[in-house]
Amino acid sequence: MRRAPAYRHAHLLRQPRRKRQRLFEHGIGARAAQPVRASDGTCTGRSRARSAVRHRCRPGLSTGARAGRRAGRRVSAPRVHGELRVVADEHQLWTALADLFVALAHEAIARHGAFTVALAGGTTPKGAFALLAQEPRRSQVEWGRLSVFFSDERCVPPEDPQSNYGLANRTLLSQVAIPAEHVHRMRGELAPQQAAEEYASVLRDALGDDPVLDLVMLGMGPDGHTASLFPGTSPVGEQRLLVAAPFVPKFGAHRLTMTPRMINRARRVVIAAAGAEKAEALQHALEGPVDPNLTPVQVVQPIGGALIWLVDRAAASLLT
Repeated sequence: MRRAPAYRHAHLLRQPRRKRQRLFEHGIGARAAQPVRASDGTCTGRSRARSAVRHRCRPGLSTGARAGRRAGRRVSAPRVHGELRVVADEHQLWTALADLFVALAHEAIARHGAFTVALAGGTTPKGAFALLAQEPRRSQVEWGRLSVFFSDERCVPPEDPQSNYGLANRTLLSQVAIPAEHVHRMRGELAPQQAAEEYASVLRDALGDDPVLDLVMLGMGPDGHTASLFPGTSPVGEQRLLVAAPFVPKFGAHRLTMTPRMINRARRVVIAAAGAEKAEALQHALEGPVDPNLTPVQVVQPIGGALIWLVDRAAASLLT
């Protein structure tokens, strides 16, 4: 049985969640929450191992000056922690992501009677959604106990082909017995700032003043973005808002996105990435210097929660 991660500063993680959030906002919690290798050798975030095995640490998750010295010069290595799972290809990634969804749903429902999840947009989760909508997995989830949210959205109406909600609804939500009132979409048809403020209220109304999700599903783009946290956009460093509406110059449009503050409250965060076009971004995220403005996915560091990187071999091909 897998052991829980060991923490150097466990006393901080026993503090109330609001206090942990304040520590994180001052840059303390993120350092304190860095896990170390458990005695059974499973991945807890920092490893000196030279080999890479599924469900075990990769050298790219090393932190601090040691990682910089391996590259021949002293640099600031990312304080990225978590478990790295490497699968053969995108189809196996979809299967692994769907199975993880089922397992975490069971765990959350057994613990507190409900499963709250923020779904990802983009192409990576589409295959997993399709698997969840089919047997046997469809019957393995108590869909009536789910509350579904979204990590980001395009500023388009729900029927638009680019809508993240529309994709999830077509491939999963309309295929399972989940009550309509349990699906909380970002209203991309509204003015961006209005939609962001409204969704922050939705999160608080559904989850309380300090909203915490059981699972946040994320992808990662070739430019290192995650959710709609793009390089050079202000929400990357946002620690006040739960939801933002950044203008993304590369698209000439606004997006709606959960901020790092909301994402990092989650009990589990899964970042999925597939394909050789993601390899350079993944290498920068796990083995490069810390610069979330250039590689926004580096800002994902759950406070007291767990982070899982689920990638295929092509995406992991440049990791050392």
